[in-house]
Amino acid sequence: MSRNDLPRPVLKWAGGKSLLSKRILQLLPERIETYYEPFFGGGAVFFALARERRFTRAVLSDVNPELVNVYSTLRHDVDAVIKRLRRMTFSEEEFYRVREQMPKTPVTQAARTIYLNKTGYNGLYRVNLSGQFNVPFGRYVNPTICDEPNLRAVSAALADVEFVVDDFEQTCQRAKAGDAVYLDPPYLPLSTTAHFTSYDRHPFGLPEHERLADAFDDLTRRSVAAVLSNSCTSDSKRLYQAHHTEFPMVARTINRDSEKRGKIREILVSNRIARVP
Repeated sequence: MSRNDLPRPVLKWAGGKSLLSKRILQLLPERIETYYEPFFGGGAVFFALARERRFTRAVLSDVNPELVNVYSTLRHDVDAVIKRLRRMTFSEEEFYRVREQMPKTPVTQAARTIYLNKTGYNGLYRVNLSGQFNVPFGRYVNPTICDEPNLRAVSAALADVEFVVDDFEQTCQRAKAGDAVYLDPPYLPLSTTAHFTSYDRHPFGLPEHERLADAFDDLTRRSVAAVLSNSCTSDSKRLYQAHHTEFPMVARTINRDSEKRGKIREILVSNRIARVP
């Protein structure tokens, strides 16, 4: 990676948009007054927009306070997070010791989240109903726990960002004409046996997706540019049939069965207030 790639995502994220970000950026406006991202996970789209200086301001939100804490702490105390990560080592024993910790300060919480993400199985973030991180140890050779140049670049990109722990609907209601919203929710399951929506303790099933589709329609009525990604299912096609849709093939990298990792079709939705070449 060169310095031109910075900033880039700090966290590996299931459904991360590194592979789709180029097309998503093409669907978003050239100039954005305030950029909103209500389901902020790995942040591939945000960091790509930041590299291009496409927005004046940004509001990043999620219902998971642990996730929001990572970014807000990197913004104002990146030196302390780097110092903490430098002391952490890669071993199965260390992983489970850190996983059992209940940090008390924002810095130790942020370092713990980054460490577990870098050393846990497949880079998953998953919690049980009690909100406890329950991903097992990952089998890596030499994972990069502390990527200092990128952490500092991320901190600089986040300098003037507003962070919010909130439901997507409240975040979307703040947007107005001239702004843009990118929505990357927990995906609709592709089958009755696929239920990986446990990024946090809040369920995100079909009723939430229907509420999200209503929020997307509301953004359109208010002339706010919006782009959304999701799995390609009969429900997602139905919910967004009134809007411009594309169906890119995207590599699936997270599956317990390695033979089931491959390309799958997703859906990209735009309300055409954004540019659609």
